Amino acid sequence: MELAELSYEQAFAELEEVVRKLSGASLPLDDALALFERGQALAAQCGRLLDGAELRLRQLLPSGDGDPAGQGYAEHDFSLDEA
Repeated sequence: MELAELSYEQAFAELEEVVRKLSGASLPLDDALALFERGQALAAQCGRLLDGAELRLRQLLPSGDGDPAGQGYAEHDFSLDEA
């Protein structure tokens, strides 16, 4: 499947598998480089998907005063420490 067709969950699961393979048994250099390149591409795809999700959230959240974009939305930190 092409990178652009992968969901975040699919790309992240494949990235985890690449990391597992690279961390495991010794691989021939060419195989290790190919896996590393795939991992880089998967990490970039995950980043793009997360950026898109963040943009959508910013567009959906109502803001208080001082919205720098003037669109009525504000940033919110969704850290796990708030739980």
